[in-house]
Amino acid sequence: MRAMDKALDGLDEAQLAAATALDGPVRIIAGAGAGKTRTVTRRIAHACASGAWDPARTLAVTFSVKAAAEMRVRLGALGVGDAVTAATFHSAALHQLRRVWADVCDAPFPRLVEDARDITARAMRQVDAGVDEDDLTVRAVRDEINWAKISLVSPDQVARVAAVTDRCRPAGLDPDRFADVYRAYEREKTSRGEMDFDDILLMACHVLEDFDEAAAAIRRGIGWLTVDEYQDVSPLQHRLMRLWLGDNRNVCVVGDPAQTIYSFAGASSYDLLAFADEFRPLSADIHLDTDYRSTPQVVSYANRVLAASPVRHEYLRLRSAREGGRRVERTVYETDLDEARGVAARIRRLVEAGESPADCAVLTRINAQQAACCAALRHAGLGYRVRRDNGWASASPVADMDMAARLAMVEALRERDESGESAHAAGAGTGAGAGVPGPDAQAAHRLAMKLGRVTVSTVHASKGLEFKHVFVIGCSEGLMPYGSPRPGDELEEERRLMYVAVTRAEDTLHMSYARSKDGMGPQHRRLSRFLS
Repeated sequence: MRAMDKALDGLDEAQLAAATALDGPVRIIAGAGAGKTRTVTRRIAHACASGAWDPARTLAVTFSVKAAAEMRVRLGALGVGDAVTAATFHSAALHQLRRVWADVCDAPFPRLVEDARDITARAMRQVDAGVDEDDLTVRAVRDEINWAKISLVSPDQVARVAAVTDRCRPAGLDPDRFADVYRAYEREKTSRGEMDFDDILLMACHVLEDFDEAAAAIRRGIGWLTVDEYQDVSPLQHRLMRLWLGDNRNVCVVGDPAQTIYSFAGASSYDLLAFADEFRPLSADIHLDTDYRSTPQVVSYANRVLAASPVRHEYLRLRSAREGGRRVERTVYETDLDEARGVAARIRRLVEAGESPADCAVLTRINAQQAACCAALRHAGLGYRVRRDNGWASASPVADMDMAARLAMVEALRERDESGESAHAAGAGTGAGAGVPGPDAQAAHRLAMKLGRVTVSTVHASKGLEFKHVFVIGCSEGLMPYGSPRPGDELEEERRLMYVAVTRAEDTLHMSYARSKDGMGPQHRRLSRFLS
């Protein structure tokens, strides 16, 4: 009983309803800052402690190594620890494949290739793709092959898909030529006894569909399934989830349609929105719309970004649990350099007033905006770390200066951490990460919080993180939304990206843009339509 009480202690009414809905299909729509991870882990811990679930047959999957690690830490603190499996889709499927491989195949288990650029380049040469084999082109082709595989598009279907979408034309390749490269890629990989990350899920689906005994063994290990960040599920992941379940209806999905920002990579909120029809009748359909992270001013601003959406009925309207706060500031600068220096000066003033640089973040739409920010921070004597769309990139040399003072701060923070007074300083409480960060991403986040580095990050890469003070730069047409797209899916994705940027802020939010790149020429930028 004590374990059960601990799992449910401190939950609000909606969180409690979610944590105690243990049977059958459950959908949890959780807005930014609404305690999603807290609710999900408490639900799992309560179900296991009460005896309703067998921990050994409980599987929770999410999309990043960092999110899975955080879930395991929280479950451990709640008393279920290693008994429950919390993993990424790929990690869970890989473990299952290794367990049944000898029963379904006589060949050695394929070698996992983490970076398939070499295979892609070989495939391009085999079919004489007719494009340069520079790194950017190879990456583009590789990424499009990845997209096709997770979207369940075979080489034979490429031409049909290209005819109705703008996909399957990487680096200017004709769709038929891309299909040839795609086939050659698969042949080359197979001949070398290798597999890529997408093959893990594809092979798991194949085993579950075509090998009854192996499929039964895998399904016996999954009595209760939780899928986090369900708005980011791809068609391939959705297919695997359904095959995992079979006739089992004990599934809980958690997500937020307003935070779907990876459509370009195959993610879609369709399955989250359609869950009630696909799994009807639901045992519970719960909305977590109280934001415990951000001030009322920030939450109001976030709601305003979504209010103009033609599909605003699909999004939660958040309400802040906090009181007070400062108004959201907007500044127009003359040039990009002025903007970078102005933001750095504002952060410097915050630090001089006693704030930690680690509590400050500068968010950009694209990687190319970051160089000017980093230069301005260096000039202001501030350490920083850079997070791009593909993960942590670098930290500034300033971070190594004044080490004695920094070590003193580390010790002070450690004492606060051990006393339980400052979980935020230790990097706790962050949600699922954007993209697929490496296994040391959480450690990097914790270290940066202690060493006092400003975070310079793309908005995509900031998803799942939170900061006391957030500066969103480049809030002009052409950058946010990028390319000024026409009304449609692309524009809506950009709107959601702005929403994610705004909701990273806890205490203060500063939005800015520059009228021109360098003050030369007649071109003048306009404020983003999302903020006007």
